Amino acid sequence: QVHLVESGGGLVQPGGSLRLSCAASGSIFRINVMSWYRQAPGKQRELVATAPTGSTTRYADPVKGRFTISRDNAENTVLLQMNSLKPEDTAIYYCHAQIRTSSAPPVFSFWGQGTQVTVSS
Repeated sequence: QVHLVESGGGLVQPGGSLRLSCAASGSIFRINVMSWYRQAPGKQRELVATAPTGSTTRYADPVKGRFTISRDNAENTVLLQMNSLKPEDTAIYYCHAQIRTSSAPPVFSFWGQGTQVTVSS
């Protein structure tokens, strides 16, 4: 079994910053991808940023230049540094990982429990 645990959400004023952290633990053979998604009230869950192992990070257009995703492969963690936050960034942020639990396929998909980010004055 694999668990993803997020931390770092909260309330921040517009223009402020927050850093989200997600740690993966359990039966991990290899992490292929770690990503952040978000879901605002009444909207579908959307990809925010993704960090594939050994490949280039990618960002959704609304967060380019403001958010930075980074990974610590030794610690199986992924961070999301969020700067210049806007009210429209308000959402529940979810950590997601594609993980192999053994040397053989398949790759499994895991989600964290979510952490609330509220941007408001």
